[in-house]
Amino acid sequence: MTRVLRSIILVLFALALSTNLLKASEELAVADTVSPKKFNTGELIFDHIRDSYEWHVTTIAHTHIGIPLPVILYSQNSGFHVFMSSNFHHGTEEFNGFKIAAEGKYAKKVVEVLADGSEVRPWDFSITKNVVSLFVSVFLLLVIFLSVAKRYREKYDEAPKGLQGWIEPVLLFVRDDIAKPSIGNEKYEKYLPYLLTIFFFILINNILGLVPIFPGGANLTGNITVTLVLALFTFVITSLSGSRNYWVHMVNDPEIPLWLKFPVPLMPIVEIMGVFIKPFVLTIRLFANITAGHIVALGFYSLIFIFAEKSYFAAYGISVISITFTVFMSVLELLVAFIQAYVFTLLSALYIGLALEKHESHA
Repeated sequence: MTRVLRSIILVLFALALSTNLLKASEELAVADTVSPKKFNTGELIFDHIRDSYEWHVTTIAHTHIGIPLPVILYSQNSGFHVFMSSNFHHGTEEFNGFKIAAEGKYAKKVVEVLADGSEVRPWDFSITKNVVSLFVSVFLLLVIFLSVAKRYREKYDEAPKGLQGWIEPVLLFVRDDIAKPSIGNEKYEKYLPYLLTIFFFILINNILGLVPIFPGGANLTGNITVTLVLALFTFVITSLSGSRNYWVHMVNDPEIPLWLKFPVPLMPIVEIMGVFIKPFVLTIRLFANITAGHIVALGFYSLIFIFAEKSYFAAYGISVISITFTVFMSVLELLVAFIQAYVFTLLSALYIGLALEKHESHA
């Protein structure tokens, strides 16, 4: 087991190191090819962490290399439109009356240009970078767990090895350290598949977000829409699983003093608000932690270009410190990737466990 853990640490460290070196070299290439306008740190950071209509790979000289993705739009004026994002030429040109807005409230989104020059937002069903990353992560989950399940069926009596040997300790960890203590030994099995799914889904996408080359690099778990959907899953399961005692005690807990319930139902209001605050906490916690890690790492990258505007010698000097800190941040983000998957799963299990808890009546 110790040898396996050492191998995991070495692989993750090598991945983090290669990640930062590749990202740094890419940003240096971009810095050498852009016009001499002042470097915009915010633009660099948000271009990396936001969703996009193409998968940018690298920039060589003045050539941007990327993977075009399908753009699927519905306009109230002209109906459905399906085309590849390469028709926008990296957002510099219009196509069939549509373009990617450069600024304004629809910045970096596809808008329709009307005859009077105004811009409106069509219904957008495009396969964006985050959507492709979602498909990739789902594919990886299916490949990993279908192969592990097949080995369990065929060689149940044999000791786990290979991919099964890597996955089984994590499966047991989620079962024994998250599901059982939070939900209880009698009812945890019903919710274990969901807890395992969200744990590995978040973990895989967190790690993919640290890899700078396809199919990595997308900030899927740093997208608040994705984290909101995950939180809503937990909210729906918790609400549907809640026992009668759970709802009754929320509105009229006999242990709460009467003056907190009448004439102003203070505690019932707080309890009901808590039902909706819990998924909000899940949404913001995962989104904020993953996004913050990327922003800090990209902030260290930006130091090179900020100093380069003053002096190239200063840029070369600060690059050693900058890349060192970015490598450290990326290794730290690998740890955060595991922690955030654990915290989201643990909180989900705790919420479900609280909804299932039976309250004993007191004399």
